[in-house]
Amino acid sequence: MALRVIPCDLKTANEFVRRPHRHSRPVVGHKLAVGVADEDTGTLHGVAIVGRPVAPRLDNGQAAEVTRLCTDGTRNACSMLYGAARRAARALGHAPIYTYTLPDEGGASLRAAGFKLDKEDAGGSAAMWHSRE
Repeated sequence: MALRVIPCDLKTANEFVRRPHRHSRPVVGHKLAVGVADEDTGTLHGVAIVGRPVAPRLDNGQAAEVTRLCTDGTRNACSMLYGAARRAARALGHAPIYTYTLPDEGGASLRAAGFKLDKEDAGGSAAMWHSRE
């Protein structure tokens, strides 16, 4: 199957993410969203949503963050989405571009898209997330 990158609106992207990730809240605002679709049928196989960094300390007006990335498991869809999101954000003048992964996720798609590991365990333990005022 041949995939192509397509523009995507926020409503469509949020709906795609909601189906397999019911735990993820819909993104309220964004800078851009992209999708990957089957070149022949137009079937959407994944989306990426890019917005302002969630961490206030990183939100300097220039930075961007891939806040959601979701696929249906189609081969190479993640790499295509990360690459397209990174290129689009850079084209709009955003730098740096952040994203976060779980420790058990390998990161091959991120490396293929040109991302570099900044640091491990950047978010701290999950117990810390709910202890803030």
